[in-house]
Amino acid sequence: MEAVNPTLINVIIFVLAVYVGFHVVWNVTPALHTPLMAVTNAISAIVIVGAMLATGLTDGGLAQSMGVVAVALAAVNVFGGFLVTQRMLEMFKKKERKGDQA
Repeated sequence: MEAVNPTLINVIIFVLAVYVGFHVVWNVTPALHTPLMAVTNAISAIVIVGAMLATGLTDGGLAQSMGVVAVALAAVNVFGGFLVTQRMLEMFKKKERKGDQA
């Protein structure tokens, strides 16, 4: 009996994660989207740490360059996510009336 290819196992886990993530995000009520975005940004920050560790532990040039790209993309994801969260939170602030200005 042959062992199952590890790449196939990784692809199956990835597909299941995409399926579960899709259903989790689309079944969240609109009031909870902002906290969900904040938690997602925190998870992305953990991904940056993992990418930096993986990059530092590799020996090959290709692997290190791919690690640097992964760190850069994860950093853009975190920064953009916090900008989007900030804009979403600003939508909930009360707006001042024109007559209330000093």
